[in-house]
Order: sequence, then structure tokens, then C-alpha cells
Amino acid sequence: MSMKATAKAHPIQGLVKYHGMRDEELRLPYHDSISVCTAPSNTTTTVEFLPDAEEDTYAIDGEAVEGRGAERIEHVLDYVRELAEFDYRVRFESENSFPSNVGFGSSSSGFAALAMAAQEAAGLALDRPTVSTIARRGSSSAARAVTGAYSDLSAGLNDQDCRSHRLDTGLGQDGFDPETDLRIVAALVPAYKETEEAHKEAEQSHMFDARLSHVHDQLVEMRDALREGDFHRIFGTAEHDSLSLTAATMTGPSGWVYWKPETIAVFHAVRELRETGVPVYFSTDTGASVYVNTTVEYADIVEEKVAETGVETEVWEVGGPAQLLAESDALF
Repeated sequence: MSMKATAKAHPIQGLVKYHGMRDEELRLPYHDSISVCTAPSNTTTTVEFLPDAEEDTYAIDGEAVEGRGAERIEHVLDYVRELAEFDYRVRFESENSFPSNVGFGSSSSGFAALAMAAQEAAGLALDRPTVSTIARRGSSSAARAVTGAYSDLSAGLNDQDCRSHRLDTGLGQDGFDPETDLRIVAALVPAYKETEEAHKEAEQSHMFDARLSHVHDQLVEMRDALREGDFHRIFGTAEHDSLSLTAATMTGPSGWVYWKPETIAVFHAVRELRETGVPVYFSTDTGASVYVNTTVEYADIVEEKVAETGVETEVWEVGGPAQLLAESDALF
């Protein structure tokens, strides 16, 4: 039998973001987190287990992966090997359709596609919530990229509790459908960043306890707003959560300031549009790039205004769960 599989996953935009981990090895977050997958941006990954090979080989976008990146990939693959009860070496190749390490969630789609392909190549055939527990070992946000669209990663101390599931969404009173009518103007502000280091020192910020006490209100608000299909509540909450998260990262020991002048310029552009009645909100994850959330009717107006700040833009929509691809789509 072939021990090779290929999968594709979309990266996530955090809506209520997690920050900090209570267990770094299992990547168990302190609280639940909610995100939406962004398409067509994606990662495609091929994994093949090779019984006769002597070492693992990893490549992303044609370049060999070493150091911490390789350790994180190996951590996921070792767990798959443990589940499959064999110890074969692996050939892993991955390609991103969008820039990585700039705040657009490349680790989420990367580890989601890896987990999906690896468990299939190993013959495990697991359901997506279970695959999400494999992906979580590489990146907590990757768990949500496995289940796709609007997903919620539950906090927990084990794989039964700490897994991702899809959230139901409803049609808003104004006819807004969160699944089909959301448009995300991605404002690319290229500035390399290290999310992992920020997570490690999260709880050392004096703002962390304040965030923990506040984030549960954000979570119940977000779930309810999604169920109601209320654009303004969903993305107003996401905007507020971005500012809350950044307060915590900026006040840690390293004083991370990820935003650049272009980031702030996009914020101002969004607020100016909102003052004229355009339904639009900004959101950032750990990085300088900005997600500008609007509706399908206003996407062109919003993109034009955001582009005036001088940043590169793309328009994305909601992406589905991680998918297995045909053999003909394999990267090798």
C-alpha cells in the first residue's frame, strides 16, 4: 500500500485569539479560541513514510527546513508515528500560496495540512476533530485550520477536551451570511515576526490576568454573534480582541511591538470608512499585517481605501476545512 498522501489547508484569522500556553509540548492554551479560515490562501503538503529511509527530510517552498521549524514538524510526525505504531522516516514537502511569517497564519495552515496528510499516509483515517489534536502539537491555531470556516478550539488538559470543532452560524437580520458574505481585505505589511517567543512570555505581562478575566466574555459574545449572523458584533468583537491581545504582547518582558506605521495607517483608513457608514473592522494576529473585515457589497470600496495607504492587498473569503487531495496533486 502507498504510504503517501497530500492535503491542503487554509490559514486562520483569529477572532478571539489565544495567547500563552499552559503546556508548551502539547500546546495546550489557557482558554478557548475562535477563528475563521481565509481562502483561497492555502498550504499544500505531501507526506510520504519511507520504511527503508534513514532520515526525515523536510522542505517548505523548496527550501530545506532546519532548527526550530524542523523540531516542530518532527514533534507532529513523531506523534503520528506513535499512533500508527511504526517508526518509518518521512519525506515532507510543503508549499504556501501566500507570504509566511508576516501575521497571516502560515503556521496554522502548514501544520493543519501536515497533520491531515500525515495521518492519511499512516493509514489512520481519523475524523477532523481528532486530526486537530495532531495539528495542535505544531501550532494551537492549526487545530482550528483543520476543522475550517468558523472554528472553536476548546481549552483542556488532554486530547479529548482540547480539540477543535466547527461553529454554527446563522443568517443575520440584514441578510448577512457569515459563511458566504464575508470579505477580508488582507493588508500585507511585510515584517518578519516570531509568535512562539511571544507565547512563551505571555503570562509575564501584568495585562495577562486582565485578559484572562475578560476573554470569556469575548468568547460568549463571539459565539452568540456568529449564531445570530450579526456582522457588526462578530467583527467589532474581533477588532476589540486584537487590541486586547496586543496590550498583553506589548507589556511582556520583551515589549513586542509588531505594528508598523502602515499597520496604523490601515486602522485609520478603516475607522474613516466606518464613520461614513461602511461596515468594516480591522483585526490583527501577532504581526504587522492587517485583516480588514467587510461584506461582499463593500469589498471593492474597502480594498481601494486600504490600498491608498500604500500596502499590498488581496481579497479573501471564508475557507473550508483541511482536505485530502488526489494523488495527481502530490508535490513529489
